[in-house]
Formats: sequence, C-alpha cells, structure tokens
Amino acid sequence: MIDASSFLRRALLADAIFSGIAALGFTFGASAFASLFNLPEGLLRETGLFLIAYTALVGWLASRASVAKPLVLLVVVGNAAWTGGSIALLLSGTVSPNLAGELMVVAQAIATGVFAELQYVGLRRSGSVVAA
Repeated sequence: MIDASSFLRRALLADAIFSGIAALGFTFGASAFASLFNLPEGLLRETGLFLIAYTALVGWLASRASVAKPLVLLVVVGNAAWTGGSIALLLSGTVSPNLAGELMVVAQAIATGVFAELQYVGLRRSGSVVAA
C-alpha cells in the first residue's frame, strides 16, 4: 500500500464520475444511443454493465488514503488499453458508426487516455509505502 496523493485521488474520482455517467447512459439508454450512434445495442449495453463495476472499483480507490499500487497500475494500463481498443474498433470495420458515433468513440478514447496519463502522474506523485 502507498499513500495516495491528492492528485491521484482526484484523477481517480474524475474517472469514476465520467465512467459512472457513461455506465448509466449505456446500460439504460443502449437502444437510444445505438440509434444515435449507429452502434450495436448489445455492445453499448455490455459496455455500460462493465463500466458499473469499473466505476465502483475506481470510486472506491479514489476514496482511500492509501491504495495498492498494483491495483492503480491495473487501472492505468486498463485505461490505456481501452483507448487503443476504441481506436482499433473503429479501424477494424467490425462496426459502422455514423459520424456522431465515430466522434463519440474518439472523444471517449481521448478522455480515457487523459485519465490514464493523469492517474500515472498521480501515482508518481504518491507517497511512500504504508504498512498494511
């Protein structure tokens, strides 16, 4: 366990808020967003369900004064992978979103990449190891 810097805790909290909003929207509004973005409803709903669990984890980490460094690193790497995966999804041709869908996927990929960077910086600013 390490002392979580306030910067790290704020970066995690911002991620939890952003992810929580997306989780609710995609889980309960999958049909509407599928029509709006021309993306598969199942993909959006499953993404929303995943984000519910992710939001709980990241929100919990944000609330802790000390955190497990490997768990925060998992969040950072996961966010970086999400960013790359989002762009790969667009380039793969497996989905055919309209312009609004493409913009949404790119915007959330950028936001997720920014969270990864902020969390990494926050992790580097975090304090020493704490006895468990």
